[in-house]
Amino acid sequence: MNNFVTDATLVGEIVESYPEAIDVLLSSGMHCLGCPASQAESLADACAVHGLDPSTLVDSVNTKIAEIRG
Repeated sequence: MNNFVTDATLVGEIVESYPEAIDVLLSSGMHCLGCPASQAESLADACAVHGLDPSTLVDSVNTKIAEIRG
């Protein structure tokens, strides 16, 4: 599987570069994707704030992106 994002990827970069991942993030409980703080926050930091496992979310996001982009 391609690693489009890592736990170090900024949430703002994911939202901008991979809009197909937004549903995955929202369904995991990250509902603050548009807030200014999240734009400069790494996925790992966002996971820590929301009590999520970063490796699981990275896998889910990359799987979704791969489904759309191949």
